[in-house]
Amino acid sequence: QVQLVESGGGLVQAGGSLRLACTASGLTFSNYAMGWFRQAPGKEREFVAAISWGGGSRYYADSVKGRFTISRNNAKNTVYLEMNSLKPEDTAVYYCATNLRSLVEFTTTPASINYWGQGTQVTVSS
Repeated sequence: QVQLVESGGGLVQAGGSLRLACTASGLTFSNYAMGWFRQAPGKEREFVAAISWGGGSRYYADSVKGRFTISRNNAKNTVYLEMNSLKPEDTAVYYCATNLRSLVEFTTTPASINYWGQGTQVTVSS
């Protein structure tokens, strides 16, 4: 079965950086778009970023554009989220996700995602 395992979360001061990683198994990783979502306390889960199967196309939520970068290494079945210039409002649990589709068919709607990781906590202090 599909498994997604995130790592790399932690506590960082505002303006700092973190790099999240998500390693996938149980799927032909290089065939599918991958994405990151996040959920802050008391808020709904929201889309953060997505990347095409080959890594050539990416898109981001407006709130993270210019600060976050999504990338992938298909040889390692891993997708990354590089987060720079972090703000307290970036504090959330971050989830790796896929719906086993191409980037064109990737959904930014959490209810339509088929597979989630367990999440990794990111806390940004002011």
